Amino acid sequence: MKVRRHFYFSGRVQGVGFRYRATYAARAAKLTGWVRNLWDGRVEMEIQGDDALITRLLYDLRKDRFIRITGVESEELPLVDGERDFRPTG
Repeated sequence: MKVRRHFYFSGRVQGVGFRYRATYAARAAKLTGWVRNLWDGRVEMEIQGDDALITRLLYDLRKDRFIRITGVESEELPLVDGERDFRPTG
């Protein structure tokens, strides 16, 4: 099932390749959306695609040896038509 989710990740998520890893994994899985660092040390991400593939991406981020996610806030959003890529922003 196709979904769109908005996330805030906290922990050791900046300066450890989080955005690079998320972008690489999302593009490989043909997911769309964006990811960016926030001023308060968190990372924000919107991602759209197959629910199982998003779950897998989150699992891969959690098992990375440099990334330490200690908190996740998420909400489901309406799908965005016409979005074609996943990109880092900011």
